[in-house]
Amino acid sequence: MISANNVSLRFGKKALFEDVNIKFTEGNCYGIIGANGAGKSTFLRILTGELEPTSGDVTITPGQRLSFLQQDHFKYDEYPVLDTVIMGNKHLYDVMKEKDAIYMKEDFSDEDGIRASELEAEFAEMDGWNAESDAATILNGLGVPTEFHYTLMKDMTGAMKVKVLLAQALFGNPDILLLDEPTNHLDLDAIGWLEEFLINFENTVIVVSHDRYFLNKVCTHTADIDYAKIQLYAGNYDFWYESSQLMLKQMKEANKKKEEKIKELQDFISRFSANASKSKQATSRKRALEKIELDEIKPSSRKYPYIDFRPSREIGNEVLTVEGISKTIDGVKILDNVSFIVGHDDKIAFVGGNTLAKTTLFKILAGEMEPDEGSYKWGITTSMSYFPKDNTKIFDNDYQIAEWLTQFSEIKDATYVRGFLGRMLFAGEDGVKKMRVLSGGEKVRVLLSRMMIEASNVLILDEPTDHLDMESITALNNGLIKFPGVLLFASRDHQVVETTANRIIEFLPDGTFVDKITTYDEYLASDEMARKRTVYTKSDDEETDN
Repeated sequence: MISANNVSLRFGKKALFEDVNIKFTEGNCYGIIGANGAGKSTFLRILTGELEPTSGDVTITPGQRLSFLQQDHFKYDEYPVLDTVIMGNKHLYDVMKEKDAIYMKEDFSDEDGIRASELEAEFAEMDGWNAESDAATILNGLGVPTEFHYTLMKDMTGAMKVKVLLAQALFGNPDILLLDEPTNHLDLDAIGWLEEFLINFENTVIVVSHDRYFLNKVCTHTADIDYAKIQLYAGNYDFWYESSQLMLKQMKEANKKKEEKIKELQDFISRFSANASKSKQATSRKRALEKIELDEIKPSSRKYPYIDFRPSREIGNEVLTVEGISKTIDGVKILDNVSFIVGHDDKIAFVGGNTLAKTTLFKILAGEMEPDEGSYKWGITTSMSYFPKDNTKIFDNDYQIAEWLTQFSEIKDATYVRGFLGRMLFAGEDGVKKMRVLSGGEKVRVLLSRMMIEASNVLILDEPTDHLDMESITALNNGLIKFPGVLLFASRDHQVVETTANRIIEFLPDGTFVDKITTYDEYLASDEMARKRTVYTKSDDEETDN
């Protein structure tokens, strides 16, 4: 068990947490939720001991081991991947290395023999002989194949390092497992593996995530951070949402009844306070009135943007024809004779671990890259907006946000453009922020603003939920569901894919692809899922570091 006892954290006069008391018990998985800036990651850092609270303390059941997802991607650069994972259980790793060092001695003494015997017993007790195979199983499940297990961490790409560090946190059956955004950089297959791992994990899990489907799948409890307090709910994310809305409704109804009672008492007092025969009753009602207190109802600190894609013209029957497109990058064939036709009702999700294939196809269809072979043709009624996975070049300028967005608007009125920014939570002076200083989430909201202003009837979106908070993801999800045009998109958010797509295209590692008219959950349950698709190639992962 791990608990926070009267924990407060202040930065100057601002209190991020105030007298927080919460217990996390064995056998449960707790999802930490809250608006951006509420302190989710900061609270995890307090629990790990990385950050000292201003007051209060954190206690852990004596003898229990705590493991957490490391955020320093360069900390283990000089170690092989497999060693990095086993370091998740530091004591086991130290025993293993000390034992190996003794056996490598040329002048092996009796004392060395005694010490080696002690270490062997301890090593066996910790199930050390299965350490490498256990670490390999976790790595393979997360999409890091065996041929990379002895590679130095410094030679791994950034996205693969994240997977290794996640494997490190999961390794060795820790008593308490803390995970901050564990699904970042994972494809949907790896996320599915992680979900099953956590569902079967018997100890304590505390996780921060913006993935609603993931939280619903793994969490037994939800801890909501709002107004410097943490409120614990039994149940997953959907249960929290329904419970919090019901509680809010009940408080409003209770206040309404109290307000009606207050008015009734006030009317009686005003009518009969001067009446001698009714004075005692009026006095009694004054006392009753003084005892009635309305519940303080604070609106949630969460802020939801308003995302609504409205095409300026309807789309015709001929949308897009792709014929025999192939593309080779750095000697690796990324797309191999890809052909498909898009209809005017299609909402196509491109899924699977081959992220570079999806991104390359989107770049070609958006006119940002030429295919080596093949062709594509857009219908004459189509207008297209593209959300790129890598937006670095777009924001490498000194434009103000509103100034930059005006370029894409037929209406050049500043008030009109600022209206779109306001919907996307850029209030007041935020509109004059420079493009190059925006955060990751702000950049995404600016690009979505551009797509709304362009009013296209075809949207191509490459991982649009990256860097967004849960409220913005929810708003985007709703906007895509309502969109009456054609969608071509890739997303690691299961719920976005399931609720939006009516057709699935998956690029497989061997260069072929599957094309099915189906929902995502139906596709996952189909025979295609029996095919092995998580084979890793260098090209699959390099693109995710851009």
